[in-house]
Amino acid sequence: MKKNHFSLFTLLLLATAIMTACSDMLSTESEVVEFEENNTLNNPTDSMYNVMGIVNKIQSIADRVVLLGEVRGDLVVTTEEASADLKQLASFDLEKSNKYCRISDYYAVINNCNYIIAHLDTALARRGKKVFEKEYAAAKGFRAWTYLQLVLNYGKVPLVTEPVMTENQAEITVNSDYKGIEEICNFFIDDIKDYANVKTPDYGNVGENNKHHSQDFFIPMRALLGDLCLWAGRYREAASWYHDYLSDKDYPILPNITNYVRWRSITEYKTPSDLYSVNDDYEVLSYIPMETRIFDGTVSDLYNVFCSTTENKQYYQVTPSRNMRALSAKQIYCQEYHNTNSIDTIYVPRTGLLDSIYLGDLRLSSNYRMSSLGGQNKYSEYNTDYQTIYKINRGAIITYRRTIVWLRYAEALCRAGFPQSAFCILKYGLCNENALSYIDEEERTAAAGLIEFNETWFMRNSTMGIHSAGSGDSQCNKYYTLPMPTSELATRQDTIDWQIPLVEDYIINEMALEGSFEGYRFFDLMRVALRRNDPAYLALPISCRNKEKDEALYEKLMNTDNWYLPLK
Repeated sequence: MKKNHFSLFTLLLLATAIMTACSDMLSTESEVVEFEENNTLNNPTDSMYNVMGIVNKIQSIADRVVLLGEVRGDLVVTTEEASADLKQLASFDLEKSNKYCRISDYYAVINNCNYIIAHLDTALARRGKKVFEKEYAAAKGFRAWTYLQLVLNYGKVPLVTEPVMTENQAEITVNSDYKGIEEICNFFIDDIKDYANVKTPDYGNVGENNKHHSQDFFIPMRALLGDLCLWAGRYREAASWYHDYLSDKDYPILPNITNYVRWRSITEYKTPSDLYSVNDDYEVLSYIPMETRIFDGTVSDLYNVFCSTTENKQYYQVTPSRNMRALSAKQIYCQEYHNTNSIDTIYVPRTGLLDSIYLGDLRLSSNYRMSSLGGQNKYSEYNTDYQTIYKINRGAIITYRRTIVWLRYAEALCRAGFPQSAFCILKYGLCNENALSYIDEEERTAAAGLIEFNETWFMRNSTMGIHSAGSGDSQCNKYYTLPMPTSELATRQDTIDWQIPLVEDYIINEMALEGSFEGYRFFDLMRVALRRNDPAYLALPISCRNKEKDEALYEKLMNTDNWYLPLK
């Protein structure tokens, strides 16, 4: 197809064989459902509209991608002005009527995908190429991604792989066996792995002023396979998928060496620079496009949750927790200083800064602003405090971004038995030159292709440690080092086993520093807690969001059943 320019509203208008409104999980009430035998999809225009119909349905769960992972974590707390639904999320005291618990929205996406997968004419070929291979792969990718969101939030869910067209089918489905996280992940690894190298559809630029490129809506399959393997405990496979995605010979995903925040002066610590951003085109790999007007469809409410706006009368509903501030402040910022004859390492002082938020890592201060507005009296309906979280984007909910994929790759490497390689990603950046310098020969030999990169792209001067994004020149930070036992352990494997959880802690902390306010935190804590069979890994930080432990919340979260949204 030629690249054409469409309005986003037009492209997202049509959704096929979908479940629209739902009293339970599944419903077949829809005016657009037609008889199955009349719905073979063998027309390029129809297939395009049907695939974009999936994007339309995903918009309805987009805000939850962020809120369910962030509000239930330990990096933010709700304010007095937060909605009752948000407060329920934060307290894990959820009712099924809570608007963030509506499971039918996920199954509406899934049924769209199932319909396309069942009806797309995959045999149709022109000039030796299958005409609809991209659309078929895209639908499978959306389905696998949606099921991952679904099972992480609900714990166990019905696995539905055929379009539900009748009430009888719906009843059979909801009474079928429920699958847990590992089962769902293993199923979809097998389901999508053969399509890992299929390119995404490209329908040109869409939306107001053609600001969205349709290729960016689709899930990067190899990154998704890495996620599925990571949750399934298949760590070497996860590392392999992430590595293959990051080192793609046509589109390599290098670490973002321009995305960082620094002190403007290393002699006067007044204000840092504001270079750090998660929304630039280079950093974002895929996202869910959102409408700008309710008339056109689903508009994100995240800005009203995280920021002061005229719509919420400046009463933001969540704000950074004391736990988030403490983690950021705990980091040691260092910077290399090049003078005439030598290179010195300077550590930023721990006292005397203009604002306490500048202490330690600078990513929080770069993404969060709080100011007070004067000129209002006590009768004003507007809040005098004005909060802005710069990560929040009204027009796009990020599904994959460059630095987060690198961090998940580090987590997979660590659990696969390569903690030196994982830590190299944090401190130095991983390339062949750095691997030779900072990873011993035994680990390099064992990891082999998992840590080898094309030297045309991946060089020491084109990579940096992820910790450097907010904490200065981490490669020369003597306080940020690979954990080593104080005395030699019996075997090399004993040392590796000792290092793995400690390096993993570094990675999870880095994910918090890098990914705060983006919806990852609760799931990162949950993944490690399940892996270690240690509910306290999740329960303790969340119950200490504001530093004082909430004993009732801690006890509630020590029961893993309370981690999930109510199904019935």
